[in-house]
Amino acid sequence: MATSASSKLNKAVKQQYMDLPQGGKVQALYIWIDGSGEGLRCKTRTLDSEPKAVEDLPEWNFDGSSTYQSEGSNSDMFLIPVAMFRDPFRKDPNKLVLCEVLKYNRTPAETNLRHTCKQIMSMVQNNHPWFGMEQEYTLLGIDGHPFGWPSNGFPGPQGPYYCAVGADKAYGRDIVESHYRACLYAGVQICGTNAEVMPAQWEFQIGPCEGINMGDHLWVARFILHRVCEDFGVVVSFDPKPISGNWNGAGCHTNFSTKDMREEGGLKVIEDAIEMLAKRHSYHIRAYDPKGGLDNARRLTGHHETSNIDEFSAGVANRGASIRIPRMVGQEKKGYFEDRRPSANCDPYIVTEALVRTCLLKEEGEEPNDYSK
Repeated sequence: MATSASSKLNKAVKQQYMDLPQGGKVQALYIWIDGSGEGLRCKTRTLDSEPKAVEDLPEWNFDGSSTYQSEGSNSDMFLIPVAMFRDPFRKDPNKLVLCEVLKYNRTPAETNLRHTCKQIMSMVQNNHPWFGMEQEYTLLGIDGHPFGWPSNGFPGPQGPYYCAVGADKAYGRDIVESHYRACLYAGVQICGTNAEVMPAQWEFQIGPCEGINMGDHLWVARFILHRVCEDFGVVVSFDPKPISGNWNGAGCHTNFSTKDMREEGGLKVIEDAIEMLAKRHSYHIRAYDPKGGLDNARRLTGHHETSNIDEFSAGVANRGASIRIPRMVGQEKKGYFEDRRPSANCDPYIVTEALVRTCLLKEEGEEPNDYSK
């Protein structure tokens, strides 16, 4: 099993330094999405006192030419703090700081999808849109081989691994438990976790979160997972089809509801929303992975609990559909629906924005409306 050289360093030696007092200072780790739209970057600065709100945090900058975000001749990019969490690695009073990225002229960077999402969410705040996202991921060695798989060959076929227990079925639970506790400490709205269908594949759920908080909490949960995996010397992959062949892919099923859907008679509102989604399938497919649908084409084949990427479908308790209405929602005639199309490497800002645009703002057509004019 190929683990990183860093993970083999003596952690007890590190701990004697981490136990030193900080002299009243605070370390703030600034986190941002890089130019790939999938990767996360971070760097730390010292603050003179503990910030009590995100407004207390200073803006910062970085070299965008080294993060696929600008040219070297004009490379300074701005980091704008937008959400703050407790730091589970350095512990209190230190902070994790999620940032938006602005270009030199203070317009949003191309992969800053939060900026528009926040505007759209502000238009529908009276509808109280709630989201819950189910983030699937795969653990890999640093050589790219799935964690715990035989070095030459494959484990037994799928069947015994989903929600499994036992050393021969659950690969990497230490990482899962560490990530869960770190998210709880940080204040991330994590609500569950389970082993998935493919061995070395797991899932955690974030939510319910209202509006822009969905994207903020999922991105920070992803960052924490990357950091936990770094400590263990392994890699987390959000690739939607990390292993080709007869193995499940990885998605980010998105549960969505509005105030009207959650109240009596809400099933009719859900059905109306699904009807609108059916007319806008290709727009949503383009929004649901960072490569405009190309990543999801490897996953949404109509097999392995997925729908076909070219066809829209919906059904009660149907995990082979684009949209699933949970059985309990069908019985109670109110609640939420699950969009099963988003890929594991989706940007939650554009996924939640797309759902709001179609279901609440009732947009039609292949392109999103521009409300800034």
